[in-house]
Amino acid sequence: MLTRSSFHSALPAAYQPKPVPIHRCQCHYSGRVQGVGFRYTARNIAMRFNVTGYVRNLPDGRVELVMEGPREEIEQMIAAIADRMSGHIRQVDTSILPANGEFSHFQIRH
Repeated sequence: MLTRSSFHSALPAAYQPKPVPIHRCQCHYSGRVQGVGFRYTARNIAMRFNVTGYVRNLPDGRVELVMEGPREEIEQMIAAIADRMSGHIRQVDTSILPANGEFSHFQIRH
């Protein structure tokens, strides 16, 4: 039986799938971002993209979003959140960090 891994190893190098680099992005949203469904909206949006991580409220009134995935997926998710929650976001501070693969899915943290 030809498994997926044996199939890929049997292909010439030019035909083998190239690994997609995974990035980590941390965003801190400020404005009226708590009590408006921000975390649930972010989680629902994340389900449409190839990202893992979490979203949570911070004690200072901001919302923290940490995610890992391919750069294009991260950028599209950030854009989708900005589009959907634009009336509530005053500022976003974003940091790109090395991915460490700690997440298996995307979740709301409490």
